[in-house]
Amino acid sequence: MSQGAAGSGAATARRRGNPLALAVLAQLGDKPMHPYEIARVLKDGRKDESVKLNYGSLYSVITALARDGFIEPAGTEQDGNRPQRTVYRLTDTGRDEVDDWMRSLLGAPVKEFPQFLAALSFMQVLAPDDAAALLRTRLVALRVAVRRLEDDVERRVEAVPAPFTAETEYELALLLAELRYTEALVRRLGDGTLRGLDEWRARASDGAASSS
Repeated sequence: MSQGAAGSGAATARRRGNPLALAVLAQLGDKPMHPYEIARVLKDGRKDESVKLNYGSLYSVITALARDGFIEPAGTEQDGNRPQRTVYRLTDTGRDEVDDWMRSLLGAPVKEFPQFLAALSFMQVLAPDDAAALLRTRLVALRVAVRRLEDDVERRVEAVPAPFTAETEYELALLLAELRYTEALVRRLGDGTLRGLDEWRARASDGAASSS
């Protein structure tokens, strides 16, 4: 593979690792907008709950997308005495990119690395009782989050077409799965049925003794 091809592949991987870039391309697929309008539309549609949004990152993403030819300036707008704002539009290359990106995201599962997964992987560095107490605290927060999302889905189901609430329904499904798993894990820690619990307790006791 040539250095140019390798560099292009790395750039694509970096860009496609940033959901905010996808959000910008998707919004500009509807109509040309300036960055402030893109941010407003994302917030109004509550897409900022799915994509991390801040103005510094937004302008950096827009600069990179324009540099790579996926979007281009389409003019300027001015609101009262405010400075002029550059309006951007999607290029044909950008339209192909967002189409290909979406097909890849929807059609092919990828390995993700949630922080809770990492915490579970190294849970044994704590004593079992400490881990159980922390997980019980997590359960309280999970139950609150589940109730909030259930209420949100119920309110929106009649007003918003399903494709526009899919991310909320997916988030709720993940939270419910995490809640069920964490409840079961806490239960097994409490009743002693977690496989390897005795060895874990012994290791934690040895570690506490050696550090004292």
